[in-house]
Amino acid sequence: MYFTDRGIEELRSRRGEEEVSFDWLADRLREFVDLNPEFEVPVERLATWLARLDEDEDE
Repeated sequence: MYFTDRGIEELRSRRGEEEVSFDWLADRLREFVDLNPEFEVPVERLATWLARLDEDEDE
């Protein structure tokens, strides 16, 4: 288990039943980076990864 798994599991247990839009998620990510600019690169990588999940590996 990775250290980050604890945060992911807390997110699932507290908000797992909620439905959110990608607009809402993007706003929360921007808000997080505004408050924590040192995490800009990891948040950008996560957002890019999520955005490209459905791309074919050949592209």
